[in-house]
Amino acid sequence: MSKLGSLFKDTVIYGLSSIVGRFLNYLLVPLYTTKMSVESGEYGVVTNMYAWTAVILMILVFGMETTFFRFADKASGNVQKVFSMCMQVVGLLCIVFLTGIFCGIDSLAGLLGYAEHPEFITMMAIVVALDALQSIPFGLLRFQGRPIKFASLKMLNILTNIALNLFVFLLLPQLYKQYPDVVGKVYSPDNLSYYVFLINLLCTSFITLFFIPELKMYRPTGDTALLKKMLAYSWPLLLLGIAGILNLNADKILYPQLVPGQQGKMELSIYGAAVKIAAIMAMLMQAFRYAYEPFVFGNRDKSDSKVLYAKAMKFFIIIALMAFLCVVFYMDLIKHIINPDYWSGLKVVPYIMAAEIFMGIYFNLSFWYKLNDETYWGAIFSFTGCALLFAINILFVPEYGYMACAWASFSAYFVSMLFSYFVGKKRNPIEYDIKGIFGYVALFAVLYGVSLLLPIESMPARLAVNTLLLAVYVAYLVKKDLPLKSIPFVNRFFR
Repeated sequence: MSKLGSLFKDTVIYGLSSIVGRFLNYLLVPLYTTKMSVESGEYGVVTNMYAWTAVILMILVFGMETTFFRFADKASGNVQKVFSMCMQVVGLLCIVFLTGIFCGIDSLAGLLGYAEHPEFITMMAIVVALDALQSIPFGLLRFQGRPIKFASLKMLNILTNIALNLFVFLLLPQLYKQYPDVVGKVYSPDNLSYYVFLINLLCTSFITLFFIPELKMYRPTGDTALLKKMLAYSWPLLLLGIAGILNLNADKILYPQLVPGQQGKMELSIYGAAVKIAAIMAMLMQAFRYAYEPFVFGNRDKSDSKVLYAKAMKFFIIIALMAFLCVVFYMDLIKHIINPDYWSGLKVVPYIMAAEIFMGIYFNLSFWYKLNDETYWGAIFSFTGCALLFAINILFVPEYGYMACAWASFSAYFVSMLFSYFVGKKRNPIEYDIKGIFGYVALFAVLYGVSLLLPIESMPARLAVNTLLLAVYVAYLVKKDLPLKSIPFVNRFFR
């Protein structure tokens, strides 16, 4: 249990930086959805641009973050060489990418529908390149077991971002009214999405400065043998990553083409705001991933490794289902994160959160091929799901709008999860507690169904009933898998 305890501790630290940070970032959602009207479609522009950068970031990182964990070995003392090689690969890709962007910015801006604002693309190109370069030092911090600095930098980035957004969206408009001639030189109320991208650029550049100590580890290396091994391992991870990130963002990239014009921007604004609610589940996935990846590779040679992985899977599903219930049970309160004009998109939230759970289970299952150096399986599973996602979006978005995006995400991750599970059973079987997991799934389904079917009009009464339903789930968890006696702080009362 000490190893699982270490995993839990790191998940909490990483999770606090992610969950608290994302929660603080939620302060920006009502700000954006209030200042950017649905009719303007500006929030749709922000949603579309961030979807593109997520895909490009995956390409530039080239799977080197996970590859670093696979090849770095404290015992052999090759950490510096592997770190340096990862930085060289990512750095070269960033140079090629930025050169291409700067040379063809006008044509690219016209192709993407931003001919009047090529600066959007330029700023986000620099941001994504810096993020790619930062991913390796962030990976080094995780490898070295330094979650405090990792979490601190993540929080600093978010707090700086929030402070600048509050300055630009709340203070500057007031100053603009009083001193239009002076403030108007740096601020225009007619192009708010510009400031979202500019603030991101400033914050990302600022955080890069804090990696100077880690970057001093870099030493140029020409070890071609190591490079070939790393590339052979990473390119399937790249394909896997591209497919995975497309599963998350393809709908937001495709939407302006499938529903062109201002109507598409307006609908994408609504969908993008609603997805922010579902991102609570994504925060849990991210926190778990940050802690779980070094945990898996660090215990791969242990005799009880498969037992640990099975237990981790079970507790992941337990917590993920509870997080789902928390969001849907208290949606009457949580929905106020976004402006009421965007509430029509809330119907997608359960589908997106379910898709996030499937993705998390798939991530847990993925380590059998990562540990066996058979990462091509991941590419096969993910591209299968990705093909399904593209097909559903292309076929159904023109008729059903953003609901089809939610159906596509749900279906894509469900299929990828099933494929990985059944192939993994044959190639690297792990005895998961299927009976115990299905007990939680069944209870979850009953509680969620009861909440949906009870005809309660009063919001206070509905919240009270949902709280009781959530308490039933927690009580079952305590009785079956988390007895109070096992909690160090509480067990003194049972002596």
